[in-house]
Amino acid sequence: MFNLSVIVNAVAIIAGGIIGMLIGKKLSEKIQKMLFTSVALTTIIMGVQMGLKAENFLIVLGALSIGGVAGEVIDIEGRLARLAGRIEKSDGQTKFVKGFVSSTVLFVVGPMTVLGCINAGITNDNSIIYLKSLLDGISSVIFGSVYGFGVIASAVSVMIIQGLLVSFAGALSFLSADAYLLNFTAVGGVMVLAIGIRLLDIKEIKVGNFLPSLGAVILLDYIKTLIA
Repeated sequence: MFNLSVIVNAVAIIAGGIIGMLIGKKLSEKIQKMLFTSVALTTIIMGVQMGLKAENFLIVLGALSIGGVAGEVIDIEGRLARLAGRIEKSDGQTKFVKGFVSSTVLFVVGPMTVLGCINAGITNDNSIIYLKSLLDGISSVIFGSVYGFGVIASAVSVMIIQGLLVSFAGALSFLSADAYLLNFTAVGGVMVLAIGIRLLDIKEIKVGNFLPSLGAVILLDYIKTLIA
């Protein structure tokens, strides 16, 4: 659970978030908006690139539909908003929630997370997660300047999720196969794309409610292997 590379990744996100918050306070509103737009456009490109890796778009659609409905029923993002509201004594519509959800999704849905955690758990090779830590640290500087403390808080969820993946790496090693990894990456890419759309205020998509889709795509791919 407390693999060194996972801890390093969490620390990198926290450090980057703090630096981003400090930088953001010194920027004019005009510069902040331009930075915000740059982050959104880059996020959209990243999401499209990940989404196009899909091996089967029907499975991707099915996973997003099943996971999205489950997320809506559970009201994942609403629960996070209410929790944030109690903590911040607000109505829950805060940058904290958007920052926490957006950062968590960005930092855990990519193939580097899956491959890095499996390698760390099975072979003690932490190199992929160390590289991911550097990339996440840089990203958290930018997101921290936009979203503030929500980005720093996402380090906790990233550490828990990656820690569990490392701990159960032996049982989850099948996820590194293309049959699972490509569609998993594509579902994550659609969620990342949704974050970019949300950042540009094109549509207020509740990205957090799609989190169950990451589990749904694994289940659908498994069923596919049984009937193939």
